Amino acid sequence: MELKDIQLSIHKTYFEKDRRRGIHSTFLWFVEEVGELAEAILKSDRSNLELEFSDTLAWLISLANLLDVDLEKAMERYYNGCPKCKASPCSCTE
Repeated sequence: MELKDIQLSIHKTYFEKDRRRGIHSTFLWFVEEVGELAEAILKSDRSNLELEFSDTLAWLISLANLLDVDLEKAMERYYNGCPKCKASPCSCTE
């Protein structure tokens, strides 16, 4: 599965609902999912991690669709390593 295909699938499935909900409310849903992901990580809840990662990514993609951001294009800056130091693995200091 390619990122562009996932973004298109999320667009086909949810764009009209997301558009009616609006950017602000969609962002709040995304933040809620990040919180649920954080909880699963903190509790070491392996059984819930995939679900929470997928939900978080889906809401992020919904936001990108509402804001007309091509995520595949946006992620090109990471294709050849760290966008800051240009190395892979990253050699930036923390």
